[in-house]
Amino acid sequence: MIAKSQYKLEARDLEIILALVRTANLARAGEQLNVDASTIFRAIRRIERGLGHQLFERSRAGYLPSEQAQVLAEHAEQVETQLEQARSAIQLTPEQVSGTVRIATTDTLLHGLLTPALHKLANIHPLLEYELHTGNELTSLTRREADIAVRATNTPPLHLVGKHIGPIRMALYGSNRIEYDQQVEAAVDWIVPDDGLPEHPSVIWRKRHHPKAVLRYRVNSILTVMELVAAGMGVGVLPVFLTQQRRDLIALTDTLDECQTELWLLTHPESKHLLRVSTVFRHLSKTLNL
Repeated sequence: MIAKSQYKLEARDLEIILALVRTANLARAGEQLNVDASTIFRAIRRIERGLGHQLFERSRAGYLPSEQAQVLAEHAEQVETQLEQARSAIQLTPEQVSGTVRIATTDTLLHGLLTPALHKLANIHPLLEYELHTGNELTSLTRREADIAVRATNTPPLHLVGKHIGPIRMALYGSNRIEYDQQVEAAVDWIVPDDGLPEHPSVIWRKRHHPKAVLRYRVNSILTVMELVAAGMGVGVLPVFLTQQRRDLIALTDTLDECQTELWLLTHPESKHLLRVSTVFRHLSKTLNL
């Protein structure tokens, strides 16, 4: 693959390379840029021929970037950030803050904490829009898959900008319609996170202190644990903040120190300078309340 002449990279070329590095998939890269997969494919081939280098290797995992592609993607991110900062600079009043902010969190934190905070923010900045990604996997802020992450962790990444919100306390809960024996382990069924959450604090605590518990229901969401417990189907470990407004739940233990984690609000150092991101970050840092 030999370039016939010195190829001049255009801003659009960098944008395409960055999209494919982020997604490793032609179709998803096309969705980000509002074009079809074949357009991305032809553009990458054209850029590779012009540069005289293969930028991506196709594998079962998708399009894997070469070292040169990763370097170009880093430059593309800098261009992207500068453009967003320029757009932010012309937004002279708070009412003009606009754009899309991508927030990554879990369904538990979204419904238990974030929803009320975002509802208040919608009234203050009506031009802001949000992409809310929930899941237990760690969405990469470094690769700019999200602008802000709200995560429970005791070890936040050092390369990210973080705001410590506070401790997430947990306790064992049951339904208030049932009278529980002191020997909870032997008397009732348990509702627990499934194998998708093997390192969840409640899983580690339960294995250590209640190894003989009858695990009747395994679920992939802490919200589901809560609803099944409230229905009287068993007991489960839940975050205290999630249960404070629930009259159908009763705490069967004091808060469990071994289950406590810390809530962090995180963003990438370059993203914190973007008006749309900094506006949401500041609001969440003030309003998230455990």
